[in-house]
Amino acid sequence: MDETPQPVRLTAGDAEVTVLPEAGCRIGSLRIGGTELLRQGLHYGSFPMVPWCGRTENGRFRNGAVTHQLPVNAAPHAIHGTGRDTVWHKVAGATPSTAAFYFDLADPWPYEGRVTQAFELTENELRISMDVETAKESFPAQAGWHPWFLRNLGGGGKDAVIDFAPAWQEERGADHLPTGKRIGPQPGPWDDCFGMPDGVDVTLTWPEQLRLRVKSPAEWVVVYDEQPEAICVEPQSGPPNGLNIAPRLVTLIEPLEITTVWSWERLG
Repeated sequence: MDETPQPVRLTAGDAEVTVLPEAGCRIGSLRIGGTELLRQGLHYGSFPMVPWCGRTENGRFRNGAVTHQLPVNAAPHAIHGTGRDTVWHKVAGATPSTAAFYFDLADPWPYEGRVTQAFELTENELRISMDVETAKESFPAQAGWHPWFLRNLGGGGKDAVIDFAPAWQEERGADHLPTGKRIGPQPGPWDDCFGMPDGVDVTLTWPEQLRLRVKSPAEWVVVYDEQPEAICVEPQSGPPNGLNIAPRLVTLIEPLEITTVWSWERLG
């Protein structure tokens, strides 16, 4: 086991990814031809959301008859899981363009298990997968990613344009949680969850510079573009508050598995 994980740099052609296992196994940098695509900073890049995504109402969830309390880190809710605040460890067998990392679930998450995240970079795409396994007891969980894509790539270019065609939007209550009602997609700006039952498929286009496509077999995506610096496109295995409203059990015979692929092409 690596006691002091260091940044891991993956390369393929002129694509370069830097993974920060010591900082929640987030992607600290994604550069295409020397152009940075992710907002920089301690809380940005692209971080994994696990073992839950978005907000969990009042930090509480049930597993059968047992109610658990999570730390309230986005009052009055618990947000984005524990993985982003955890040191991950490198799995043996990395290559110049691939690497995998893991951490063991522990307090304040009430169940034992392991989360593994793997990265595979080619010249034109980045493939990421995440698996959640239990050590013994079954428990509800979620997994996903929270990338902060730069709204503007610099060099005098125009801001990114987002394009996607969701089947519905989860109506968002004043508490930022889904009300349980599905509505037609509304115009942005958004901090909202959308349903894409055929799989997440969202495109960001920086005119005359780059087109990036975010895909996932997952059926849910949160789009957050209320900050001027970035646009977040977050594929995830369930909606916000999903531990309560759409629980997906992780069992000994059925782990939670999720993947996403980011592909790109130059336009200039």
